[in-house]
Amino acid sequence: MGDPKKSKKTFRRPRQIWTTDQLNSELYLIGSYGLRSKNELWKAQTKVADIRNQARELLALTIEGRQEKETKLLTYLQRLGLVQESATLDDVLNLKIEDILERRLQTVVMKKAIIKSPHQARQLVVHGHVSIGERIINIPGYPVKKEDESRISLNQDFINKLNTSNPE
Repeated sequence: MGDPKKSKKTFRRPRQIWTTDQLNSELYLIGSYGLRSKNELWKAQTKVADIRNQARELLALTIEGRQEKETKLLTYLQRLGLVQESATLDDVLNLKIEDILERRLQTVVMKKAIIKSPHQARQLVVHGHVSIGERIINIPGYPVKKEDESRISLNQDFINKLNTSNPE
């Protein structure tokens, strides 16, 4: 059963972490999405791998046995905004790590607001200037659901401070 104080690992690191191609691709992703460490990247990779493994297991089942589980998986991924409404399990198998990283609060704030860099978006989130509806969320890796995307807003105090510091 395990010790309740010690949660299980949320990521699996790559088997070979010192290959040049992998180092370059990881560095590019960390820079373009403003991740703090490779652990955040590995968490996203693990999430994609788990989703794809689940889809592979469903494809191995018979058609009658997989229908209910397949609709559950697809509706979950649609709510997160990872796949379209008309998606199939083949679309789930084509998921990439960028799809998960695009749904992080930090990235959504960067794309939605007029912010210069992902690092600035991360700082806004961590300092509590971003809210979804009435709830202030200060976790940059928070997965934003499709329905919550329109409710993201910067706090009014911060916007006023921004406007007074940039007299244009």
